Amino acid sequence: MTNTIPRSCITECASARADELANRLEMGARALADFASTLTDAQWSTRVPRGGRTVGVIVHHVASVYPVEIELAQKLASGQAITGVTSKDIDEMNAQHAKENSAVTKEEALALLARNSGAAAAAIRALSDEALANAAPVSLYEDAPLTCQFLLEDHAVRHSYHHLRLLTNALQIAPLSVAG
Repeated sequence: MTNTIPRSCITECASARADELANRLEMGARALADFASTLTDAQWSTRVPRGGRTVGVIVHHVASVYPVEIELAQKLASGQAITGVTSKDIDEMNAQHAKENSAVTKEEALALLARNSGAAAAAIRALSDEALANAAPVSLYEDAPLTCQFLLEDHAVRHSYHHLRLLTNALQIAPLSVAG
């Protein structure tokens, strides 16, 4: 199931499909940023049910994991399996992030969100259709062979939408439109 594609094609054969994925990632990041920018200090510091992280920590979390999500997708794009990543690892990473960033400011989180979502979108745009279709085992999914595109959609692209919904529900605020 693993196809090895030349490294040059990962970075030189961009596609319309990759551009659409990147656009969707940017749209979600923009919606999260637009939402977060309107929050009061009290809302920013509100603890969210299911984990107890603050709204601000969660916004920063989304921003901070884009590089990891893209690195894993690029690994799949080049035909390499993702090993040694479990749900427990993700939970531990998130808990550590929450401890280390408990005092994150809105400005810091929004700047990181803009920077990392922009870099993630650029990395996605650099992928070819062949790279997006490449599949290899992914330990986080019980070693199921998954495509690079699936991993991107389930993680980097979906992440801001997922947390935006959780945050709007927690704060009982109607979500902003994410239509492009």
